[in-house]
Amino acid sequence: MKNFLAIYLGTPDSMKKWENLSETEQQQRMKEGMAAWTGWMEQHKDILVVEGGPLGKTKRIDDDGIVDTRNDMTGYVIVKAESHEAAAKLFEGHPSFSIFPGDGVEVMECMPIPTL
Repeated sequence: MKNFLAIYLGTPDSMKKWENLSETEQQQRMKEGMAAWTGWMEQHKDILVVEGGPLGKTKRIDDDGIVDTRNDMTGYVIVKAESHEAAAKLFEGHPSFSIFPGDGVEVMECMPIPTL
């Protein structure tokens, strides 16, 4: 089995749609989403490598120094799967975008560090 990093994505536009919901609807979707997410985590507990969680604000560090920046990453989890395709299928209909104001999930293999 290989490890795969799944990044939950959400754009400002998807957040605007969430903010346009009534307070009651937001609370209901939050309750529904947390129940669905908890269920997903429980269903896949045997393949969870890192439970992950939400991501906060971003800073970029390069030769020019440190600056505030933004990207579409909202959370992450690391799972074990037999293949890239199998890992991707785990996230079909995931609550991070089907209930919460996310846009999708990107899944990539965690590659081993090359040896000399």
